[in-house]
Amino acid sequence: MANTYFEFQQFKVHQEFCAMKVCTDACLFGAWVANWLMHSELPINQILDIGAGTGLLSLMLAQNSNTIIDAFEIDEGAAKQATENFERSKWSNRLTLLHAPIQTIVPNQQYDLIISNPPFYEDDLKSSNTARNLALHSQALKLDELLNAIQQLLTANGFFAIMLPYSRAGQFIEMANRLGFYVEKAANVQQTELHGFFRTMLLFSRNSQKPITETILIKNNQTYSEAFRNLLSPFYLPF
Repeated sequence: MANTYFEFQQFKVHQEFCAMKVCTDACLFGAWVANWLMHSELPINQILDIGAGTGLLSLMLAQNSNTIIDAFEIDEGAAKQATENFERSKWSNRLTLLHAPIQTIVPNQQYDLIISNPPFYEDDLKSSNTARNLALHSQALKLDELLNAIQQLLTANGFFAIMLPYSRAGQFIEMANRLGFYVEKAANVQQTELHGFFRTMLLFSRNSQKPITETILIKNNQTYSEAFRNLLSPFYLPF
């Protein structure tokens, strides 16, 4: 029987109760943000993870920082799973899972960094699996609602990072610009050179500037690319 967990160097992500399992692009996103966080000299003291799922992103950022991290998750099974993953980790004293929709939260504090790997497929056909629909589709958290929550919960000098389908990134950037958020860094992701872009990772702030944009290949000539290896080497087991 296959493992019900995904093992990293410093933590395990159990996922038997989650509709959406650990996947390569989510790992890449977590590593991309964690790499920025590790090299940033900015005072990032409080992080919020919206739509925590298994807790993967929070765990990756906890590994690369000393910050306090709160995570919100609406699905009961995923919330239970993330809580257990947090409790099993060496950073359990800095990780808190809240089982609630972010739209219902009355802000009583703000965060220096907000991360989200939100539901993607607002207009696509849905499966018969309700939990998977919540994880994949936008019925529980639409992008405008996500931006409104970020606007309330982000500090004036804070940052937020999001991963989206490449096809939706332009629309989201326009929505964010209207609320006074601007791209600082962007990475367009390809499976290989033979494939088109399929994900975009974005880092926003309230400072208007020309963004730094890069392209990341996951694989090059059937092996993981140098850029992918550099980002994931602090997390993945030797590969």
